[in-house]
Amino acid sequence: MKGYIKLRRKVNKILKTKLPDKLYYHALTHTADVLKVCNEYIRRGKIKPRDAKLLRIGALLHDIGFTETYENHEAKGQEIAQELMEELGFSQKDIDVVKGLIWATKIPQSPQTKLEKIICDADLDYLGRRDFYKISDQLYEELKLRGLLGNKKEWNRIQIKFLEAHSYHTKFALDQRQPVKEKRIAELYETL
Repeated sequence: MKGYIKLRRKVNKILKTKLPDKLYYHALTHTADVLKVCNEYIRRGKIKPRDAKLLRIGALLHDIGFTETYENHEAKGQEIAQELMEELGFSQKDIDVVKGLIWATKIPQSPQTKLEKIICDADLDYLGRRDFYKISDQLYEELKLRGLLGNKKEWNRIQIKFLEAHSYHTKFALDQRQPVKEKRIAELYETL
């Protein structure tokens, strides 16, 4: 865990100092939320200590590419992960797992491994939670500021399309998040 603690400190410092202020959704709070949800999966599941550590590192690094670019941030995140983990003496095998975790969160998600499925579901856990509207409003503001969106009605159409196309991958998310997500879809349809 020693390498993990050093990495976590370094990543938190990078995110606090280099993430653009105008990232209302892809902010430090989102990374903290994904890490928290991953920790919940670790507690619930039978995840080996090494895998748990790599999942936590993946959660910390999954959006670090936003410190340098908005477009294709996953590829930049993989580069940053490679550098940081090499500096701290992680094996290339572990680095490759983490890079796979980062890439798995790219939309549309296509996770291949158990850990990739967990991080994908953790990344979009809010879609099936009570704080959906608060978090989706942060994403709306972020995208609107970047000139990628118009009004709220357009946003709600985009959200419906996204939510309908999105799939959870783990049993927990399918059982606990999917039903709430279905309610959000119905509520969004009522706004149109």
